[in-house]
Amino acid sequence: MNSSTTVRTARRRTLRVAAAALTAAAALALTACSGSDAAAAKPASHSDTAKAAVESSRAGSSAGLPGSDAQASAGAKAGAQVDAKADAKADATGKRSGSAHAANGRGAASPVRTQRLADGISKAEIYRLGDQHYRAKIVARGAVLATMETKGHDDGLDANDMFVTLTLDGQVHSWMGGGHQGPGTFKLAGGWTAKVTKVGELRYRAQIIGHDGVAATLETNQHDVGLDANGVSIVLSSGGVISAHE
Repeated sequence: MNSSTTVRTARRRTLRVAAAALTAAAALALTACSGSDAAAAKPASHSDTAKAAVESSRAGSSAGLPGSDAQASAGAKAGAQVDAKADAKADATGKRSGSAHAANGRGAASPVRTQRLADGISKAEIYRLGDQHYRAKIVARGAVLATMETKGHDDGLDANDMFVTLTLDGQVHSWMGGGHQGPGTFKLAGGWTAKVTKVGELRYRAQIIGHDGVAATLETNQHDVGLDANGVSIVLSSGGVISAHE
């Protein structure tokens, strides 16, 4: 083999080696690009997101920006303001409620007057609750025996043959005896006539009749009732006993 043939063979080997090297480099480049694209397309995991948020918060705090520490401080401040407002509102509500209870207590604590009753032992403590609204406690030897109250109408009581009425203007009248057991028709003081009928258990009705016919009607419903009929006090008990006093 001459020298020229040797040179040509060496050149062909060199070219083949170079081509192989270029092919390998291209393959490596394609693999690297594919890996980069896959990494870029892969969504961030929760841990990566959380880590990024922490790093961002730290960076913001260190740079004097409103990071997590500033947000926490602002949240705490806002919470404190809300709590303070709620406490102030609750305190104001409590004061108003307390004042209302105190006012009611003062109104009910002291009677407007105390009045001795017909039996000589009992007394009536009269309380004013409102316009034409009165309460009377019948008290004997320190014990409350009964309570009467006007609610848009007079009230009455038969207390062991002592009859008591409480009127809409807070007047108390009492007398002993003079009762009539219904049913029946009875003449009463002041020229009145009472027609008493039984309408149920512990329920009686009394028509109060004057010169012009029926002037008023009393009816018990397991509770005594009373009436002031032109200055004549009338009581009808739940047991059907009626009595009047002028």
